[in-house]
Amino acid sequence: MTTAVQIGEFSRLCHLSAKTLRYYHNIGLLVPAVVDPDTGHRRYEPAQVADAHLIRRLRGLDMPLAEIRTVLATPGSRAEALTRHLDRMEAELARTRDVVASLRRLLDASPPITVLYRSHAPVPVLHIAARVTRSDVAAWCGASFGALFGTLAALGADPAGPAGCTYSTEFFEQDEGDVVAFVPVLPGVLGGDPRALTLPARRYAVAVHAGPFSDCDLTYGALGAHVAEHDKALPEPIVEQYLVGPQHTDDPERYRTEVCWPVS
Repeated sequence: MTTAVQIGEFSRLCHLSAKTLRYYHNIGLLVPAVVDPDTGHRRYEPAQVADAHLIRRLRGLDMPLAEIRTVLATPGSRAEALTRHLDRMEAELARTRDVVASLRRLLDASPPITVLYRSHAPVPVLHIAARVTRSDVAAWCGASFGALFGTLAALGADPAGPAGCTYSTEFFEQDEGDVVAFVPVLPGVLGGDPRALTLPARRYAVAVHAGPFSDCDLTYGALGAHVAEHDKALPEPIVEQYLVGPQHTDDPERYRTEVCWPVS
């Protein structure tokens, strides 16, 4: 027969302090097997050690107590609940790493950007257009370019230039606006395809952003400041062209993005 142990002994078994065990009892998270009605002394079954170990680790992962209670109450779904929490933590860790790296780059003395001027002739493209929020734009672009490159492959055609996106002024002002993902094609490739579009002729001030998209605002700031000082900006969509992007490499540090600012 298994003998229940006192709280002091149980704390040694599970590495949770007696104070913490009392708190978990009070909130109904880890209830002792026996509570003496006269003395209030708590006794725990050794079988409860596994739950105590799980609680300790989940708290170390900053899982909220309410979620831990749900995990303990439904043993059959523990793996699913833990997987969801770990996925959230991994996503948060990746976001934190990106922010830290971005802050370090912001602190580093960056060399002045090189601004070139270029006039674009009308360009036939295969495109997908939508109204997109800033928070959804990365996922939307990934899906859109997958579809665009898939369509070209089905046609047996190759891109005639770097893929890109145009972003309306509203997208920046309101965190939501019209975005066009495009892949240049040779004239006549698309025929009457409704996804065919011709980007209009424009003159641009152009700078190349080196590195992940999360830092692209730094190049936008430097290029936009240059345009404000030396040119007249047009209220037309800004064009990004992905010279080296996710379709070329898995390393965001190797990305090269042309930012094209429309000027008169």
